[in-house]
Amino acid sequence: MKMRMILAGGSGFLGGALAKNFRTLGWEVIVLTRRPRVRGDGVKEVAWDARSLGNWEQFVDGADVVINLTGKSVDCRYNEKNRRDIIASRVDSTRVLGEAIAQCKNPPRVWLNSSSATLYLHTFDTPMDENGLTGATLAAKDEFSIEVIRQWERAFDEAQTPRTRKVALRAAMVLGQARNSVFPVLRRLTKFGLGGRMGSGRQFVSWIHQEDFCRAIEWLIAREDISGVVNICAPNPLPNAEMMRLFREVFVAPFGLPAPEWMLEIGAFFIRTETELIIKSRRVVPARLLATGFQFNFLKLEDALKDLANKT
Repeated sequence: MKMRMILAGGSGFLGGALAKNFRTLGWEVIVLTRRPRVRGDGVKEVAWDARSLGNWEQFVDGADVVINLTGKSVDCRYNEKNRRDIIASRVDSTRVLGEAIAQCKNPPRVWLNSSSATLYLHTFDTPMDENGLTGATLAAKDEFSIEVIRQWERAFDEAQTPRTRKVALRAAMVLGQARNSVFPVLRRLTKFGLGGRMGSGRQFVSWIHQEDFCRAIEWLIAREDISGVVNICAPNPLPNAEMMRLFREVFVAPFGLPAPEWMLEIGAFFIRTETELIIKSRRVVPARLLATGFQFNFLKLEDALKDLANKT
């Protein structure tokens, strides 16, 4: 019998990567989405509103794994409406999945719920493992993001699913080639001569290659001894200036104009996003993955970029 995976909110970049990966492994993959469509890749899409119980529950009962990726994109201006939607989309979907799992006769073995490595303290020196300091910093302009993640993880922690192991995925930036991922954006900026340091360039960037992201999910599903918070990132975060230097090197860009913080503020206003996504320092390391023996295929950003460049 095939293993069954439920991907809630799985119609985006990460959902697509996971669906393809687990279909290749022979799994049955069911995506819960607000706008289901018929697909040709063997993945079934089922309607849900991400906040209330419904017919989609029948697919959760008897599933082996639930992965919740639901959440309005944070790549927007943090006005009042967007703030409400960002929080509600994460908290409501987590709450209702918990309710569905609690009612199952045959509940999933494991529930992996998205979170974010942004929760950790804005820092330039101390690497943050799963026991790292968390909280907002005025310089990082991350107060709202920290509140989002705390409410998100609280909803996950409070879900009463005693027969289902739970793992909170504090993920870093995932590098892949999908149109709605960050890698093509940075590659395009680099090729247009805009691949210089952003802000001070000192802020650390945590990242993980799409392939290692999918492999880490496989690992967490298989390892029944792992529950709680897990950092999903490569072991070697690096400063933004160094990251952009590697982009210029790999994509043969002779120069890259820097973008000081005042310029980032203006640009963010016009493209309707927030500078916190760029200026916050995220020096995060995957202590629990490493301690349990997970081996990364891409330890260095240079190798990850070269691999993605070769697949372009």
